[in-house]
Amino acid sequence: MSLSARIDGFQRRHPATGFPLAVVYKFVDDQGAYLAALMAYYAFISLFPLLLLFATGLGIVLADNPELQERILDSALSQIPVIGGQLEQPEQLSGGVPAITIGVLGSLYGGLGVAVAAQNAMNTVWAVPRNERPDPIRARLRGLVLLSTVGTAVIGLTVINGVAAAFELGTAGRAFAIVGSVVLNTGVFTAAFRIGTARDVTIRQVLPGALGAAVGWQVLQTFGSVYVQHVIGNASATNGVFAVVLGLLAFLYIAALLMVMCLEFNAVRVDKLFPRSLLTPFTDNVQLTAGDEAAYAAQAQAQRSKGFQDIAVTFDNPAGTHGADTVATDEPEHSAAPATTDADVIQPVARDQTP
Repeated sequence: MSLSARIDGFQRRHPATGFPLAVVYKFVDDQGAYLAALMAYYAFISLFPLLLLFATGLGIVLADNPELQERILDSALSQIPVIGGQLEQPEQLSGGVPAITIGVLGSLYGGLGVAVAAQNAMNTVWAVPRNERPDPIRARLRGLVLLSTVGTAVIGLTVINGVAAAFELGTAGRAFAIVGSVVLNTGVFTAAFRIGTARDVTIRQVLPGALGAAVGWQVLQTFGSVYVQHVIGNASATNGVFAVVLGLLAFLYIAALLMVMCLEFNAVRVDKLFPRSLLTPFTDNVQLTAGDEAAYAAQAQAQRSKGFQDIAVTFDNPAGTHGADTVATDEPEHSAAPATTDADVIQPVARDQTP
């Protein structure tokens, strides 16, 4: 018996051991790296206009207290480890009406891009059929809801963290602030994972991934300064500019990857898309597991473009021991019902529309 067959056999006997591999394979099936790259791109576009808008608004509110204004702004910027230490004179970000105009337009464009890209990622991960996803107008309206609720909450938490960092809280106080930040971020990610998904998911279904995203975000904020100290700090002025830009892109991309992986974690757990055969991404000469068949059936059914379109997915594995061929068909709740055999055949059938 080959090593891969032994591993597959062990996974079938102990399905929980195949869960991590199933999450990775689902990430690969959904092209999660590209989903994360799109979110990181729009986040990068919106970040600097958002900082400009924030600094200008803070300058108006705290016009009589420039010292507190600088402390809060400097501490808030430190929550983005890659660029926080580089903006030694945060007052240079401020401005008047032009700054507010540029900040609002740039933040709205980039923010809506992030919101729409995040919705696309969530619907892809949860295998929502195309005809059940929001149209371009509704997607942007839902994006505005995400920006006005989740986006505002994220900005608010960043400001709170910045204010807290501006004052000496002691070791116990900082630990309490970190725990509180993780709890609040968990609530924010839970709301985002529900609002941004066209599929009806419950709090219980998305909470584990939301908790993982909150912890990961805190880790990124806490240890992101290592890059600044060891790379940017030792770079020349010219190289430092490239290091800041590339470091910021890397920071945003890692954050987006973290979000997508947490979404995949939820989807694999809820839809029971595990275990997966070890060699299934690499060859057709493999005996599919129930998790493989459920994942491939859902992936095919997610391509449904019209409500009157039927997509049937069959699996035929002559070397398998599952028994007779079965057919997985799309259902209104687009849940992935496991099929039981190997190579897939997609059969789109249009229903008769004659009255």
